[in-house]
Order: sequence, then structure tokens, then C-alpha cells
Amino acid sequence: MPSSTDSQRDLGALLKSRIPLIVIETRDEPRALELLLTLARQLATKEHLPVFQWAVTDGLRRIDIDLGGAQRHNSEPTEVLKSIRASNKAGLYVLLDFHPFMNDPINVRLLKDICQTHGRTARTLVLISHEIALPRELEHLSARFRLAFPNRAERHLIVEKVASEWAKMHGGKVRTDRKSLELLVENLAGLSTGDTERLARKAIFDDGALLPSDLPGVMKAKYELLNRSGVLSYEYDTAQFADLGGMSRLKEWLRQRKPAFDGSAPKLDAPKGVLLLGVQGCGKSVAAKAAAGIYGVPLLRLDFASIHNKYIGESERNLRESLATADVLAPCVLWIDEIEKGLATSDGDSGISRRLLGTFLTWLAEKKTKVFVVATANDISALPPELIRKGRFDEIFFVDLPSRKVRQDIVNIHARKRELALSETDVARLAAACEGFSGAEIEQAIVSAIFAAHAHDERPGAVHVLHEIQATRPLSIVMAERIGELRAWAKERTVQAD
Repeated sequence: MPSSTDSQRDLGALLKSRIPLIVIETRDEPRALELLLTLARQLATKEHLPVFQWAVTDGLRRIDIDLGGAQRHNSEPTEVLKSIRASNKAGLYVLLDFHPFMNDPINVRLLKDICQTHGRTARTLVLISHEIALPRELEHLSARFRLAFPNRAERHLIVEKVASEWAKMHGGKVRTDRKSLELLVENLAGLSTGDTERLARKAIFDDGALLPSDLPGVMKAKYELLNRSGVLSYEYDTAQFADLGGMSRLKEWLRQRKPAFDGSAPKLDAPKGVLLLGVQGCGKSVAAKAAAGIYGVPLLRLDFASIHNKYIGESERNLRESLATADVLAPCVLWIDEIEKGLATSDGDSGISRRLLGTFLTWLAEKKTKVFVVATANDISALPPELIRKGRFDEIFFVDLPSRKVRQDIVNIHARKRELALSETDVARLAAACEGFSGAEIEQAIVSAIFAAHAHDERPGAVHVLHEIQATRPLSIVMAERIGELRAWAKERTVQAD
């Protein structure tokens, strides 16, 4: 992600190189305008470099110096382009939200005329909007510029400004400590100037204090600002390791890498992520939540079903935006459930899955942020070979049906959650009875037992649970052949999670 200093240098280089059309896609319009004004003053030689701004609501006006109101007669898109083309005055002409008007071939021709006469009169057009699709005939005349978000020092100044405003209004200082302040500044990374100020104001103005308890609310609000595509969900209830029965090898693997992830061991490379293969209902999803809980970071869930879009190119854009959001929310855990459903390639998908796979693998290989990926899959035959080769993930774990000891842990966990009193003997008997059951099937047997007992106005106990276990045909029996094939494949290719 470019820094503010990089942004100023790169945009200055574009302006010096006399590119006639610069495209800036950003929601931080005031910051882009401020940067252009600063550079215009720096690039001025003997003559001042004028900066003009156009908006359909106000028309054209000069913004580097005050010459009065806007030229309202130049508010129409075609008229302002004709005016700029007729002018012999060099300068920056900033067109705000011009993208809807580029469907008009007259406007496209006028833009092209202005660009092609740049050698005679240095009129540089700058298009600023949240999203801009240039017509192909203008692409070779243009350059795109990516505006950096406020850096750490700038975010610090914004928070201090908000704190000063509160102090002036209430006649006292904001209650905080250095650690809370630094954490807030860190967590506001990746937001526009306006959004940074709004979230800082929310944290401070609620109670005149900036404490660790304010940070979860800031992260939630930040996620809501960033997740405009709606394909990421923020999982608030991240299970702790106490809620994860078994998976001893996976637990130990995650524990060993925690110092590298949280930065307490800066010389170690942060882990990239794991792929969890296994039988349905055996705890892969809970493991993703547990990873976020033990690392103490937010958990984001990526829904590939929402990424797929009927319009060509939209699916890839949705995925890129979602991965970029995860990068901005780092450090975090990104949980991709049933990844095979989003990336499995076939003859009938018009290449969409293949392009999504390429986008995902490129991001996975090149990402520098602390986004720990937990991908889960049930059907190994549907996974593309490129995804499961060595090096894509740090490790591939196989989550098998729970052993007897793990089944005892699972019975205890779900019995405690529902205040179901079971003795050690009861637990051991139930664990033996549910051999071949997944964790989800054990949980459902306990839930059904409580409902059955309530229906008969009885106190739920081990007898009710045993009855439900005996009445259930687990997946390991219903789909024995398929599970056998999965186990055989995983035996030599993966690490057992338990």
C-alpha cells in the first residue's frame, strides 16, 4: 500500500511527464484535491499553474485562488469540455464525478481533442470519482493514480484534532492512555481522511474517553465502511480453544506460530494460513473461529456464493475488493468455508472460476499483510491441483471423525453449554455409543434429547441422549464409500489435525 509521501511523489511524476489525462479512483475527494493544489504550487515555474474544478452542480471555477463564484454557464458536461478545448491557458482541470457522461460519444471526442493538443497547450485533465471506466479510445492517453490513505502520523494528528474538539466543548481532557491511543491510530489504517475522523469521533465523543473497550466498536464500524460489496461477513463470536474438542496437532501448530503473527517474534515470518480438509461436521468451521480467538484478531468470513456475479468481470472485482478489505482490516483471520464451491473449475462456468482461482492465488502469494487464511473443504476431488500444491498454504490438515477421547470432550462441551448434568460414567458411555459420529452429529443428538425430554415434561439426562444417538444414522455410515476415499487420499498427503 503506497504511503502519503509515495503518493505525492508519484502524482508529481505523472504531472511532470505531461500525461494529458490522469484518472484517480477514490472516495477521498477532498484529500485528492488538496494533493493536487499542493503539487500545482510546487510545479509552478515562472507562471502560476492554475487549478480549475468542475462539478455538474456548480460548473467550472478556479480553486487555487479566489476569483469569485463558479462559471455556471459551464455546468453542462459538453459545454465545459468545449470551453476547456477552446482555452489557450495551461493548467489542471479537475472534473469531479464525470464518469456518467463518458457514455456520450461527443464528450469522448472532446476529451480526446483536449488530450491530443496537450503538446500545444498543457491542459491536464484529472478525473476524480469512486469508480471510472475509461472508453478504450482514451486509454492510451491516460494514466491511473492510486491515492494513499493517511499514514500513521496523519492519523495521529486527526485523532488529536478530534480530542481537542471534545476538550474545547466539555472543558476537560479526554481520558486515555498511550497504548489505547496507539491501538486506535493503528486500527484506523486504510480509511479515508473523512472516515478516519468519523470513527475517531465515534470512539471519543461517546463518553469522553479512549479506552481498550472502544476498539471492538471501532473495528466493527470500520468493517461496515469497507465491506461495500457485501460478500464478507464479520464473525463476532470467535470460539476459544476450550470450545474446540480434539485437533491437538492443529492447536499446537497455531500456538507455535502465534509470536510470529502478533509481532512478538519480529524475526519470524508471519504464517500465511492453513487448508483444512475433512469429513463434514467435524469442527473445521469451529477451528477457524478458534484461530481468530487464540490470535485475538477479528474473523472475516468470505462467501464465494455472493462473489459470483452474472456480469462479466464483476465476480473478479468482488473478490479483489474483498481481499483488499481483508488486507486493510489486518491483522485478522480470513475464513473461506467450502472453498471448493467457489474455485472448482468446470466446462460450464465460462472461465469465471479459473479467473477467480488466479486472482486468489496471486493474492495469497504476494500478500504482505497479516491476514491468516483458514480455508475449509469437504470434497477434495473438486479442488483444483494449483490450490493444494505445496507452498500455497503453510500446511494442509485432515480433520477426521473424532476418536473416543475427543468424543468425550465434545459431549462434555455441549452438555455444559446447555446445563445438562452428566456424570463421568455417562459421558464415557455416550462417547462409546456414538462411534462414527461427527462433532456436529453429537451436538445435534444432545439438542434433540433436550427437546424430547421437554416434550415429555422430563428432566433431560443421559438416557435421552443415548436414545437420540441410537436413532441416528451418522454420515460415516450413510456415505461410507465417499468418506473412505477421502481418508485414503489424505493419509499420505496431509497432516492429521489430531
